[in-house]
Amino acid sequence: MGGGIMDQAEIIKQAAYQACLNFVAQRIETARTALNQARESSNDDTKSSAGDKYETSREMMQQEIDRNKRLLMDAEEQQRILSSLTPGPAAAEAVRHGSLVETSNGLFYISISAGQLNAAGHSIFAVSPVSPIGAALMQKKPGDHLAFNGRSYEIKSCS
Repeated sequence: MGGGIMDQAEIIKQAAYQACLNFVAQRIETARTALNQARESSNDDTKSSAGDKYETSREMMQQEIDRNKRLLMDAEEQQRILSSLTPGPAAAEAVRHGSLVETSNGLFYISISAGQLNAAGHSIFAVSPVSPIGAALMQKKPGDHLAFNGRSYEIKSCS
């Protein structure tokens, strides 16, 4: 595994996993709160409105409810994906779902699309294996190179 960051790989991977869980939990909470508020607004509006204005307002509220339901379902799906990962020790020959990947241009945690997170004092990019960069990293091995968005990446290690 070499030295440096990969000496702490399992600590960093566990912290990245926890950061992803926190990210998803926050998304679920935000979506549930917004969904409940939209439902309450819809119920309040139903009691006090009439005519065309009522129909337009009701449709807008229904669209807001539907949007928040989709956000909640997406966040719950991300939570299911995370629960399928095992963040514990696992030396890997190639990048796979659940890998912590050290590249010449940063650390990547192949898990869910959560963007840049802080884990154990390191900046990590949590990416889905089906995202463009995640797909480009999949099955790569230490020493492999790839180009993505005009940048060159060398895979230094993965765990």
